Amino acid sequence: MKRIWLGGVLAAVAGLVLAAGCGKGRTEGGGEPAAKPVKLTYSVFFPPMHIQAKTGMEWAAEVEKRSGGRIQIAVHPGGSLTKADQCWQGVINGISDLGMSCFAYTPGRFPLLEALDLPLGWPDGLTATRVATALAAKYNPAEIQGAKILYVHAHGPGILATKKPVRALDDLRNMRIRGTGLSAGIASALGATAVGMPQPETYDALQKGVVEGTFCPIETLKGWKQGEVIEYVTDTKAIGYTTAMFVAMNQKSWDALPADLQKILADVSAEFVDRHGQAWNQADAEGLEFVKGLDREIIALSPEEEARWKEQVAPIVDKYLAQAAEKGLPGAEFLAEVQAMIAQEVAAREANTDLAAAAAQP
Repeated sequence: MKRIWLGGVLAAVAGLVLAAGCGKGRTEGGGEPAAKPVKLTYSVFFPPMHIQAKTGMEWAAEVEKRSGGRIQIAVHPGGSLTKADQCWQGVINGISDLGMSCFAYTPGRFPLLEALDLPLGWPDGLTATRVATALAAKYNPAEIQGAKILYVHAHGPGILATKKPVRALDDLRNMRIRGTGLSAGIASALGATAVGMPQPETYDALQKGVVEGTFCPIETLKGWKQGEVIEYVTDTKAIGYTTAMFVAMNQKSWDALPADLQKILADVSAEFVDRHGQAWNQADAEGLEFVKGLDREIIALSPEEEARWKEQVAPIVDKYLAQAAEKGLPGAEFLAEVQAMIAQEVAAREANTDLAAAAAQP
C-alpha cells in the first residue's frame, strides 16, 4: 500500500541531485566527434559480496548502460580506496569521484541529519531509506553542501548481538558494546561501555574479546559474518535505530558533466532508492535465517523491559533537539516529520494485518 509521502521520493531525489543546476553538454547528432567517456571512481565501504556493495555495482552498471558508455564507473568496494570513516572527506577532496558510507562515521559533521539515526523504532530498511532520501532532499541542509548527494539509504532496525545473554537491562551494564555515531550513544544510555568502531573492524574485535557485543542491523550478522563470533541476539526493535548512508559525488566531478549525463545520474539514483531499501529488507531476512542456522539464541524482551529500554534512550532524542536548537537548525521540525512518517507506515501495516486476519476468518 503506497502512502502519500512516499509518492514524492523519486521527484525529491531527482530535485536534490539537480539542485545545483545543470551544465551544458554537446547536442546529439550535431556532427561533433564523440566525446571520450567520463571515467569515475566509486569508493564503497561495504565488502564486495555484501548485498549493498552489489546494489551499488548494479547502480554503476545501470548508469553506464543508460549513458551508452559515456559514463564508466570503477567501483572500489571494501574501503580499498578510502576507509569507511574517510569516505566523505575523500569525496570532498576528490580522492574518489563517488563515495558510499555512513554519515555517522564523521560525528558532528551532519547535525541535522543525525535525527535519522535516533532510536525511534524504525520498522524496516525500505521505510528508513525512503524517509532518509525524502527528508535529505526536502531540507537539503548546509551540512551536505560541498558534495552532491545522489541519494541516501538506511538499514533496518538495529538489534543487539552479544557473546553472553542480555535478557534485561541490568545484564547489559558495563558490557563493552560496539557502536558507531548515535548507536554508540544508545549503548551508553543503556548502561553499557560504548566502543566506537566502524563495521569493518567489528568482526576481529568480537573475536578477540575487545568488545562483548555490537549494536547492528541483523543483516550484519551475515553480511559481515559477525554471526560467527556472537552467541545471542536480543530483539531491540522497540528502540530500533537506523544508520543513514550517503551516496555522494565530488562537486567538481558533478559540475563537469553535461546536462544530459547529470539527468541520467539523477534518474538512475531516484530509481535505486527502493532498490537499496528492498535490499536491506532482504538482507535482514537472510541475516535472521543465518543466525538461526548457527543455532544462536534469539531473545525477546518482555513488554516491561521494552518500556525500560525506551525510557533509558529518551534523553538521546532530547539531546538531539537541544543541540539542534543551539545551532539554529530545524531539528524539532525535522524530527517531527521523521516520526510522522514512521507512524504512518506502522499504522498502514497494522491496518493491512487486520484486513488479512479478517479475510482469513471463515
